[in-house]
Amino acid sequence: MDTQYGGLNKMSNSGLNMSRRIRRTPYTEKVIEAGVSGFTVVNHMLLPKSYKATVEEDYWHLSKNTQIWDVSCQRQVQIIGEDATKLIQLMSPRSIKDMPIGKCYYYPMIDENAGMINDPVLLKLNENKYWLSVADSDVLLWAKGLAVGRNFKVDIIEPDIYPLAIQGPKSEELMSSIFGEKIKKLKFFHFSFFEYEGTKQVIARSGYSKQDGFEIYLKGFSLGKKLWETIWEAGKDFNISPGCPNLIDRIEGGLLSYGNEFTLENNPIECGFDNYCNNLSHDFIGKNALKKILKME
Repeated sequence: MDTQYGGLNKMSNSGLNMSRRIRRTPYTEKVIEAGVSGFTVVNHMLLPKSYKATVEEDYWHLSKNTQIWDVSCQRQVQIIGEDATKLIQLMSPRSIKDMPIGKCYYYPMIDENAGMINDPVLLKLNENKYWLSVADSDVLLWAKGLAVGRNFKVDIIEPDIYPLAIQGPKSEELMSSIFGEKIKKLKFFHFSFFEYEGTKQVIARSGYSKQDGFEIYLKGFSLGKKLWETIWEAGKDFNISPGCPNLIDRIEGGLLSYGNEFTLENNPIECGFDNYCNNLSHDFIGKNALKKILKME
C-alpha cells in the first residue's frame, strides 16, 4: 500500500518509531530501494538524511554529476484570494511590491519581536496566489491566525504538492532531456510550467545546494513513483545518484538551516539577511522591533 501512511513496517530499520504523525512521501518507496541509510523528520514528513556514501564522497559526486533528492518535506503553504498579497506582505520585512509572476523570493518571516519564524522560498503563481515553500515550523497555523485576526479574504491550505530536487552541474542536461529545451531558459530563482504525464507541473531553477539545479513541485501524490523512475532512468546517462542536502556543500554555499543554525530566538540581521530588510516602507509584523535592532529609531 503506497500512501502517505502505508508500508510503515519497511521503515523499522530507520530508527524511527513510525506512526501516522510521520508522513511518508510519494518517493519514499524509491528512496528505500535506492539504499537510504537514515531519515530525519521535517514538517512531520520524512526527509532522507544519508545514503551509503560518506558525506565527503557525496559532496564530490554532487559537485561533478547530478543527484535526485526527496525534499517533499518542503511543504507548501498556499495563500489564495483577494487579500493574499496583503497577508504575504504582512509576514515579512522583504517588500514584494514589484515581485513578478514566475519569480521566487527568499522570504524571511518574523514575529512581533523580529524573531525568525521561517525562511521559506516564496513563489508567486498569479496576482492572488502564492506558495510558501517552508522549512521546519508551523507557518500554516501562523498564516491562518493572522488571516483570521485581520479578517483577510483568503483561503490557506497545504496543497497536494511534493517537491523533488535535481541538483548538480549535469542537472540542466538531464532535465532538458525529459522536459525539453525550454527548461534551459529558466533563470535562477524563476519557475515555469511544464507538461508531465498529461499534467502541468511547476519547475523552478532552485535548490538547497550551491550547485546548479531544479526543484519539481509535483502536484499529485500518485505521480511520485513514476516521476522518480522517469528521472532515474534518464539520469543514468549523467551518473545520477540518490542524495540529500549535503553539509559540506551548504556550508560552502552559506546556506543556513532553520532549526539548526537559527531559530525563533534569532533576528534576520544576526542571521545575515540584511539584504532582505533594506526597504521598510511597508507595514509588517515586527517592524518596530526590527527598526530598533537596526537602530533606525
